[in-house]
Amino acid sequence: MPLENRLRHLSAWLLIGALGTAQAQDDCQLTISEPLLDFGLMNRTAQKDSAPQRWLGERRLSVHFNCPQPTDMSLFYRALAAGSQRLRFTEHGSYEIQAGDGVLDGQAVELGLLPANGQPPVLNGAVLNWRADHGIAPVQNGSVLTGRRFSLQLTVGAWADVGATHVRDATTWEAYGTFHNGRSGYSQELTLRAHFTPVACRPLLSNDGLVDYGTLLVKDLNATSETPLPTRTLQLSISCDAPARFALRMHDNRQGSATGGTDETAYGLDLDNSQNKIGRFYLTIDPAEFTADAFARLYRTDSTSGGAAWSSSSSRQIPMAANSIMGFTDSTGSTLGPVAIQNLSGTVRIKTYLAPTQSLDLRNVVYINGSGTLEIIYL
Repeated sequence: MPLENRLRHLSAWLLIGALGTAQAQDDCQLTISEPLLDFGLMNRTAQKDSAPQRWLGERRLSVHFNCPQPTDMSLFYRALAAGSQRLRFTEHGSYEIQAGDGVLDGQAVELGLLPANGQPPVLNGAVLNWRADHGIAPVQNGSVLTGRRFSLQLTVGAWADVGATHVRDATTWEAYGTFHNGRSGYSQELTLRAHFTPVACRPLLSNDGLVDYGTLLVKDLNATSETPLPTRTLQLSISCDAPARFALRMHDNRQGSATGGTDETAYGLDLDNSQNKIGRFYLTIDPAEFTADAFARLYRTDSTSGGAAWSSSSSRQIPMAANSIMGFTDSTGSTLGPVAIQNLSGTVRIKTYLAPTQSLDLRNVVYINGSGTLEIIYL
């Protein structure tokens, strides 16, 4: 083989060997023990005080950074800030990372908080709160140490604004942050997650909500004017897992069949065989006939804007309207809306009117078939 070819092959072999050595020296590993921190399922039952923020709990994990050669062990955390000490857990929450138990190459070390890569620490200590876009490194006498193996134990605590936990539907929060080494570019992502559910309120009507007028004879009904039927009552109770602000809405399950024109407090009794309207009924709630928790007295308040604004609370007993929601408060003249209630009970009154018999098809049996639904609206 000519000499120039041997030299060419030799130089190629040396180049490959040099690349392999460089790769081995730079083969670092950054790992975290728990890449997903789940704070579990929350609802308002866990909130026992009036603090402006709710403690969601804490989780622990460890971070390990290993390199085959002595390396700058500085680790940074990239995430959105929520103030000087906390990080953002969606727009309604925050979390805090506390780092401690630093160990470098098998020896316990002091930690330093770095404002940027290559800069001296602004804080030193055995335990530090990790700030957004800051680094934590092993230090001695104010200088960052190099090493092969660096580990940290982290405690992550999270909070949520109390108002944000008062959800109407099941909600999941997720936030992300990234641990990385400032020089090598190695990184690992951390995910934080929490789930929120509304307080469960269970309504119950006596007699399964059934009002039965029995069999009515035509001879006992008015032919040319409406026939009012006796007022019937049902007992309504609402039990919640915890005190909750809620309102009630009435739905007409026989929409469009009520007599009486456009009265939004009237609910239909269905149609006869010739599609004639059979009549209407009203559902009235008298706040004086209701009790809740330890409140001395209750007053009703209504909203036609879905809860954006509320009527001045009063003791009036008026039928529930289909286009508004109704709640209870413990003070008269208030426009702040319903108060939080855990247990509510009282009497609802049902007043029914039948259409004049001359307007009905009486060739067959006419069935009074009114139906409505009381819905709980979480506020």
